[in-house]
Amino acid sequence: MIDPETLMQYMLSLRHAGVTNRDVLNAMERVPRHLFVTGHFRDRAYQDVPLPIASGQTISQPSVVGRMTQALEVGKRHKVLEIGTGTGFQAAILSHLARRVYTMERHRILARSATRLFQEIDLVNVTVISGDGTLGLPEQAPFDRILLTAAAEDPPSILLAQLRVGGIMVLPVGQTDAVQSLIKIEKTQDGLEYTELDKVRFVPLVQGMAND
Repeated sequence: MIDPETLMQYMLSLRHAGVTNRDVLNAMERVPRHLFVTGHFRDRAYQDVPLPIASGQTISQPSVVGRMTQALEVGKRHKVLEIGTGTGFQAAILSHLARRVYTMERHRILARSATRLFQEIDLVNVTVISGDGTLGLPEQAPFDRILLTAAAEDPPSILLAQLRVGGIMVLPVGQTDAVQSLIKIEKTQDGLEYTELDKVRFVPLVQGMAND
């Protein structure tokens, strides 16, 4: 259970970092971040910092999660695909905004852990898939929104093909972990419109399944 003072400071830090959308803020307030942070890092769950999780991955800092979610412009009728479940924090936030969330994770141990946690907190509109996120989920396409929580060298054409016309994809793009840009892509009848949002640092998008 989070104490009110910690929660208040957490929400203030999000607003100061540019998370202003009321629905996104409400969703982030409803998701207890400490449940998605493991081990002795749990004490730092409500600080605006990225933290290590299992399999050499990270849980993104809350303000980055908030700004990415805000840029995605998720509506109540939307079907969303997330690539890179991690511990499930981002997917849990999306679950309060979208009709349906599919989230893919190449590390089986993370996928199993996220599935159990979603069951424990009764998030019934999230489906975790243990699979290669670079291939997307063609059997459920097209998606209204697609979010990547790992950095690609270029926006993946396979995933863009699974995005509905009128849809939005948000992802970090960069060839190294030191130089990455957060990009918003809007798919229109006339093509793709790109907007650069922020400088970020994410783990790389990797093909195939992990050996765990």
